[in-house]
Amino acid sequence: MTAAAFLMFLAGLAACLALGWNVAWALTGGLCLFSLLGLFRGYSPRALWAMAWSRGKKSMVVVRILLLIGAITGLWRAGGTIALCILYGIRLIRPNLFLLVAFLLTAALSYALGTSFGVASTAGVVMMALARFGGVDEVLAAGAVLSGVYVGDRCSPASSSASLVAAVTETDLYRNVRAMLKTGLMPLVLTAAFFAVLAVRNPIAAVDEGVLSALEGSFTLTWPALLPAVIIVALPLFHVPIHWVMALSIAAGALLAVFLQGMGPLETLGAAVLGYAPASPALAAVLSGGGVASMAATCAVVFLTSLYTGILEGIGVLEPMEEKALAAAGRLGRLPATLGTALLCVMVFCNQVVGVMLSQQLLRRAYDSREEQAIDIENTAITLAGLVPWSIASTVPLTMLGVGPEALPYSVFLWLVPLCYLPTKRLFFPAARPSFPHERKENSP
Repeated sequence: MTAAAFLMFLAGLAACLALGWNVAWALTGGLCLFSLLGLFRGYSPRALWAMAWSRGKKSMVVVRILLLIGAITGLWRAGGTIALCILYGIRLIRPNLFLLVAFLLTAALSYALGTSFGVASTAGVVMMALARFGGVDEVLAAGAVLSGVYVGDRCSPASSSASLVAAVTETDLYRNVRAMLKTGLMPLVLTAAFFAVLAVRNPIAAVDEGVLSALEGSFTLTWPALLPAVIIVALPLFHVPIHWVMALSIAAGALLAVFLQGMGPLETLGAAVLGYAPASPALAAVLSGGGVASMAATCAVVFLTSLYTGILEGIGVLEPMEEKALAAAGRLGRLPATLGTALLCVMVFCNQVVGVMLSQQLLRRAYDSREEQAIDIENTAITLAGLVPWSIASTVPLTMLGVGPEALPYSVFLWLVPLCYLPTKRLFFPAARPSFPHERKENSP
């Protein structure tokens, strides 16, 4: 019955993707399926709810951050922050370098700040607005941004993902970072080369001066409009908690909307909650959107995922998975087993965190070296989560950027990391027991 429940759940996810429905419907169905599985195993409804809520209440931290991000994206539009970035971006970025700049800029910011969501919701939104203004294919632009934001999410010392991997594997964060920089160099160079070629073939077109005039006529574009962006970039460097950073950026955006752009308080509140709608029709296609409401579906995904994860943990579904994972490691090798386990966990639990924790837990007995397991997880679970269309790691930035899963094939850094690491791992861990069974046979005395 357990296998049937998982297969039905995955079929529901596939159907939602094929029909273009929100994956929250499939997650709701999954919650019902796994609740029925718990009832079949003898657990009471009350016990199942306690299991679900034990995880659900923890997801409220993430939900609050997502709602703050929604408000930021609305008020950056209303306060003129994005408009000013667009104006200077169009004038300063060379047309045939735009996609490369989009990748390198978001990569640098994500490494400095350690957050994929934070960079996608700020610099990423700006890059997407520039792409739409300049006639660059928004799918390619989104691929460049997604590639960039996961550079830092994977290997920044400030990244929560890197800290989580170090914690669960009981390894040193900075040693892991150094190893990740080495194993990530080839994917980084190849990704930059990929977007350099695409940038030449997809330059920003000459922007209609009427559009720039509409920007200057609709907003007061002076340097104070950059204040919300400066807050987001600068304060995390001084270890200010991210929710305070976001709250201050929201406050700055609201003040700019009222006192610099001349919006009324209720109109400003509407932009924060429902999203910004510019008065000029010329700007509607690129500046409309944002707001807390835009994150509602994503928040539902986070919450529903947490609920059924709690049920699956509570009813003991995950325990038999360890023996199967270890058997796969013996048959296929540690690295392929980690890759497959991480991918399966992300596909089922829609969550990067669960993918990391379960990959470590299920395969810890297969590894001699904790450092080796930490880097294997970093080079599989962290990046693969961003490629699963219904995973939080994918749906959240895609929602912020205003595109769908069609951008994922162009998020080349995410799939180049595991692809490059698979054949080159022994260059970085020469003393480790071979990862692949055929290597053990060839090297045995």
